[in-house]
Amino acid sequence: MKILKIIGIIILILIAIIVVLGIVAPKNYHVERSIVIEAPKELVFNYVKYWRNWQTWSYWAEMDSTMQVTVEGVDGAVNAKYKWVGDKAGTGEMITTGIKENEEVVYHLHFIKPWESESDGYVRLADVNGKTETTWAFYGKNSFPWNIMSLFMSMDKMVGKDFEQGLHLLKEICEKDAATMEAEPVTEE
Repeated sequence: MKILKIIGIIILILIAIIVVLGIVAPKNYHVERSIVIEAPKELVFNYVKYWRNWQTWSYWAEMDSTMQVTVEGVDGAVNAKYKWVGDKAGTGEMITTGIKENEEVVYHLHFIKPWESESDGYVRLADVNGKTETTWAFYGKNSFPWNIMSLFMSMDKMVGKDFEQGLHLLKEICEKDAATMEAEPVTEE
């Protein structure tokens, strides 16, 4: 009987620790990275606005050669959907939820595999002395008890480097396109 009492007390202590950790652990996460691209905002926006172009600068597409992507709906418009399946990238979809022309694309992200989760994200553009500052972010909530994991694992550390790599790829592509546009001769008719 004494052993059952000790086991009961230990279980109550563990439950109390879990509850306290759940109360103090962050319930929200936000990952954001920025880069300055030497290209016109309109050019950068076309790579961000159209899901078909994300394949050219997506870190995950570069990392996972098995990744298959489909775009549903009117690409570049609200409610367009980007769906992917891959060995390393898992399975998921992003849906365009808002567009401010040449300024911002907002989307809802739904991971299906390897684990299910939902977040929201955006890519924002701003003029900086003739260059384009590009900010990519996603954010969401960790419900109890999953928010306890954020005490031991940082979403920023897990995904931040992937965002940085994707932004560097976007920078390379846009700057190359901008240089090509500048090199083309202008002819008058």
